[in-house]
Amino acid sequence: MFFYKRLGITLVAGAGDVDLYDGVHLIRSDKLQSWSGKHLTGAKGAIVMRRKAGSRITAAAALVGVAMFTGCANGSGIVTTPQKGGQTSMSPHDEVATVSPALDRYRREVLEANLWKRPQLSPRDRSIVTLAALIARNQTAEQAHYLEVALDNGVRPGEVSEIITHLAFYAGWGNAMAAIPIAQGVFQARGVTPSALPPASGPLLPLDQTAEAQRAALVEQTVGPVSAGLVEYTADVLFKDLWLRPGLAARDRSLVTVSALIATGQVAQVTFHLNRAMDSGLTREEAGEVITHLAFYAGWPNAFSAVPVAKDVFDKRPR
Repeated sequence: MFFYKRLGITLVAGAGDVDLYDGVHLIRSDKLQSWSGKHLTGAKGAIVMRRKAGSRITAAAALVGVAMFTGCANGSGIVTTPQKGGQTSMSPHDEVATVSPALDRYRREVLEANLWKRPQLSPRDRSIVTLAALIARNQTAEQAHYLEVALDNGVRPGEVSEIITHLAFYAGWGNAMAAIPIAQGVFQARGVTPSALPPASGPLLPLDQTAEAQRAALVEQTVGPVSAGLVEYTADVLFKDLWLRPGLAARDRSLVTVSALIATGQVAQVTFHLNRAMDSGLTREEAGEVITHLAFYAGWPNAFSAVPVAKDVFDKRPR
C-alpha cells in the first residue's frame, strides 16, 4: 500500500500501481484507491514523487504532486507519511528555519530581498540562469518552485521546454530527464498542454555559414584525431540543429549554456560560449552578474573559477 498525506489531502494506491523509474514514483490518478481533500475534485494526470529510504518523501514530491492536485501557484512543500506523534507538513522554506535559522535568514535577507532584486540582471534572466544551474546539477528539490518563479517572471512554457532539451546535451541526458516529471507537474497545474510547446521538428533559424565553418575547422583540428564521432554529432546535431531551434532566442540559449557550464565547473568550455553569448547581445555587466548569481546556486568555488575565464574574454573583446 502506498500512502501519503499533506495539507488535508490523503492519497492511497496499491503497491502494484506505483511505478519506479529513475528514483521517481509515478501514480496515475485512475489507480488511486481512495483520496480525500477538498482540492481533489476532478483531479487528473500523474502524481510524481521522489522518495528517499524510509518514510520521508522529499520536497520534489510535494513540489509536483501537490501542485498537480491543488493547482497551487507555488506548489512547494514537504510531504511526510504518518509517523508516531502525528502528522506535520510545511513548506520547504518554513522547514529551513526548523533546521538552520541562519540559512533561513540568508534566504530571506540575501537571496530574496537582495540578490533577486539587483538591477544588473532582469528577473527573467535570473530565472533562466537558476533553472539552468538546478537542472545541470540535478538538484530537483527546488526545481518546481523556480519553474513557477520563471513562468511568473515571463519565461514561456515553450522556452522552459527548450531549456530542458538544450541541457540534455550540455548537462547530460539523465539530468534533463530528471527535470521532465517536475516540469510536467507544473505545466499540468497551469493548464499548459503540448500544443503550447515547440514541435519536435520544424523550420530552423538561418545558419551563419562563416561562423560555422570556423567552428567546424577548429573542432576538426583539435577533436577529429581523437573522436571523429564527436565531431560529427557536434556539427550535425548541436550546431546545425539544436542551436537553430527557434523556440529559444540565441542569447537565451547561450545564457543557459554558460550558466550550466559554470554551475558544473566546466570552465574550459566557457570562453567559446561566453563569446557567443556576448555576440548575441549579452552585455559585460550581465555576464558578470550571471557569475554573481551562480555563486549562490552553484557555490562560491565554481563562481570564482569562472572569473579569470570571463576576465580573459572581456579583455580580448573590443570595448
